[in-house]
Amino acid sequence: MRFPVMAAAVSLPLGLPVYADTQTLILDPLVVTATRTPETEGQTLASVSVIDRDEIERRQFRSVPDALRGLPGVSISGSGGAGQPASLFLRGTNAGHVLVLIDGVKVGSATLGTAPLQDLPIAQIERIEVVRGPRSSLYGSEAIGGVIQIFTRRGGGELRPRFSVGAGSFDTASISGGISGGGERGWFDLGANMEQTDGIDACEGRAFPFAGCGVDEPDRDGYRNLGLSARAGYEFSDQAKVDFSLLTSDNRTDFDGSIFSGNLSRSEQQVFGVEGTLRPLDAWTLILSAGRSQDTYRAFYADAFVPERFVDSFETERDSFGIQNDLALIPDQLFTLGLDYQVDRVAGTVDYTDDSRSNTGVYGQYLGSIGANELAASLRYDDYQQFGGQTTGNLAWGYLFDQGIRVSLSYGTAFKAPTFNDLYYPGFGNPNLSPEESASVELGLTGTLPLGRWELSLYETDIDDLIAFDAATFAPANIASARIRGFEASGIVQIQEWDLGASLTLLDPENRSNGPNQGNLLPRRPEQMLQLDLDRQFERWSAGLSVYVAGRSFDDLANNERLDGYTLLGLRAEYAFTPSVRIQGRLENALDEDYQTAFLFNQPGRAFYLTLRYEP
Repeated sequence: MRFPVMAAAVSLPLGLPVYADTQTLILDPLVVTATRTPETEGQTLASVSVIDRDEIERRQFRSVPDALRGLPGVSISGSGGAGQPASLFLRGTNAGHVLVLIDGVKVGSATLGTAPLQDLPIAQIERIEVVRGPRSSLYGSEAIGGVIQIFTRRGGGELRPRFSVGAGSFDTASISGGISGGGERGWFDLGANMEQTDGIDACEGRAFPFAGCGVDEPDRDGYRNLGLSARAGYEFSDQAKVDFSLLTSDNRTDFDGSIFSGNLSRSEQQVFGVEGTLRPLDAWTLILSAGRSQDTYRAFYADAFVPERFVDSFETERDSFGIQNDLALIPDQLFTLGLDYQVDRVAGTVDYTDDSRSNTGVYGQYLGSIGANELAASLRYDDYQQFGGQTTGNLAWGYLFDQGIRVSLSYGTAFKAPTFNDLYYPGFGNPNLSPEESASVELGLTGTLPLGRWELSLYETDIDDLIAFDAATFAPANIASARIRGFEASGIVQIQEWDLGASLTLLDPENRSNGPNQGNLLPRRPEQMLQLDLDRQFERWSAGLSVYVAGRSFDDLANNERLDGYTLLGLRAEYAFTPSVRIQGRLENALDEDYQTAFLFNQPGRAFYLTLRYEP
């Protein structure tokens, strides 16, 4: 049965957990990002990874890129230490080819085309879902490599406060706190955090020949992050509930730059969303959602001899509205029909030819099972103000054997709309650009062992009409292409008191653009990545280690600047004074590896962090 959880969710009151008699039934984590409907992680035909709050605290992650590094198909390129820009490449696609959602609301810069993952406060995050593979047929633009959805803390139950304080290397200090509750039908959570660090020297750039940040500014580049989250909701009856969410992030980042580009940034991100769920009939669930995301970036220049001077500002405002209908008219069959509307606006010191655009997307999806066969099909049409219509689709089939092993095959298309910089940046943009397009095929194999779960994936993605600079016209054009082949393997095993997790990614990201770089590797994507995690609980003590290995990559299209492979060892330990009070210690880069994920941009050496937590 493909939809036991969906059937239970339809038949039970909204928001209530699923139980079997008086014994708690332990289920796989529920995921909603892969199909925009609830499924368990083990049931969905998509390749999915889930990071929950327990794992965030157990492994003592200090940022969202830190949490995502090591997942199958994920590689991170950082331009320095804490708070510096981090580019995420999902299954070898470009950094702008991953869609980021926060509580269902699309986020990111409409000028750059990426989301500032490094600035999202992990202290306010409840869960992260990572879906690998094309999802434009459900979400529209950007979901070529996949979708990352971040959920803020929800709350509920009895009133519970929380508090943590930490300190560590590079003069780092952090503090966070919050309170949650709500009772039986309501839920709320309020949280706030502050982190500050003096950081490291982000870049060893050179002005000629230009490389890295292009300047020689040997100083420590500090970072300060202030985060705030609020979430509340109420279940009025078994047929109606409403949920509100807010996440804000205020950041100050020093970087190595010049009087023209600045060397200090102040940025803010704000995401607000509201979602109402109605069930007019037992077989019909109606979801209405609205959201606004804002991304503001201001650059300044300051040094010992020059007062702080304003340089530039970029602002993105995105409003979205959605209607989704889930129809469970036939047992084990679910039909979804939905509509998305989105408006992007940009402002700042740059005078764009056009500073707003809208998009309307209509989508449909079928999920069902017939015996041991499982099917998922989706189709979407997007009508963009600039370039007209774009149609994308996904089709997946799975077969579940009696032994619990499932084989699956899927095919999907996706696209990425040009950014405002691509289209309208003065003296550079090209308003005649078309969307970047992709086609992907994937073969998957999953299974359950007596001691754990495992998953294998083999895939190929072809991307056409990639936007690149055309030297003949001195403007961006749809002239590039790529073919990416990959293999992913992951598994979780529990042996007595030991928890062992492992993931392996093998990647062949080939540049297929015409010209001298044809056949080269796409920049900053390691060909091999391996992650091993081992944890053990000893009554009040717990301890663990993580090993991350990345193969070589290149920083440029010509493959002249090689980035050597590296190995990172992390150690962690925790002691519980009481069930409510814990102290944690984490040693990062224990081997003091000297490595770079972007040419001439430094990465932190060995570092130690200590955290004291209180949560009843």
